[in-house]
Amino acid sequence: MSAGAIRVGLDVGGTKIDAVAVDERDEIIGRLRRESGWGEVEVVANIVAAVRDLAAESGFTLDEVVSVGVGIPGVVDADAGRVLHAVNLGVESLDLAGFAGALLGVPFRVENDVKAAALGAAVMRGAAGSMAYLNLGTGVAAGIVVDGRIWRGARGTAGEVGHLSVDPNGRRCGCGQIGCIETFCGGGALARAWGRPGALPVRDILDAAESGDAQALALRADLFHGAAAAVRVLVLSADVERVVIGGGLTALGDRLEAGIRAALRQDSDSSAFMRSLQLDDRVEILSSGSPAAAFGAALVGAADTSKETVPHG
Repeated sequence: MSAGAIRVGLDVGGTKIDAVAVDERDEIIGRLRRESGWGEVEVVANIVAAVRDLAAESGFTLDEVVSVGVGIPGVVDADAGRVLHAVNLGVESLDLAGFAGALLGVPFRVENDVKAAALGAAVMRGAAGSMAYLNLGTGVAAGIVVDGRIWRGARGTAGEVGHLSVDPNGRRCGCGQIGCIETFCGGGALARAWGRPGALPVRDILDAAESGDAQALALRADLFHGAAAAVRVLVLSADVERVVIGGGLTALGDRLEAGIRAALRQDSDSSAFMRSLQLDDRVEILSSGSPAAAFGAALVGAADTSKETVPHG
């Protein structure tokens, strides 16, 4: 990469785009947020506008941008640059790399948002070996990085623990199954189970639990034990050295971290084998508002498509 070359990364969510500019030293030199929009036309337009606005605000030109990476929810064909079934964005089938790249004249690469965040978190914390990234937000998803490479598995679903059914008597999940991990610790599922108005229902649940509300106490227990189950599955299935937790629920701060660690310890009380895994010591919580997802998208955008390994440093 030549001196002054800029890589742009975009984390496209259901309501916002988090955009970062990364220099040749892997340092973030600019960041902004803007709306993501609804429907294929608006999503592409807002992605293009985010890159242009980021360049203007950060003091570089589009000629200095060597790549743009986009992390986006949905089924992503990374080789083709196409996203399918991004239902939270109103996107059914979109040649995102083709349309956005043509409008800006810059090479685009597209990746699933959680996989991009996994890569970003691994590089930001200098993780060697294996690491899982567990996204706790409206839904629950995970990605795995091994030796600087996104591990996809045979069909691209490696690490996806949100739709693993763990309770045949549990709540019905949006995927059609009963008792998925996401029904316990996904923000959307918890909000539906709570059923009370409020801008931040999971925070409201924790506040009400601290006041002794019986329904809130049960849902708080679901949150912590569901997240602990996700950690346990990731470690037992892939033996990752660390599980880094990110996503919107990290805004709950110390209460989320303490609750997950306590649930992991409680769940291992009756098992010497589980205690030997020291699961609570393998967990790390990203700070709320971490740029890991957008940073990972920038790395994905610059990656060699034939190797997909991003060098560190």
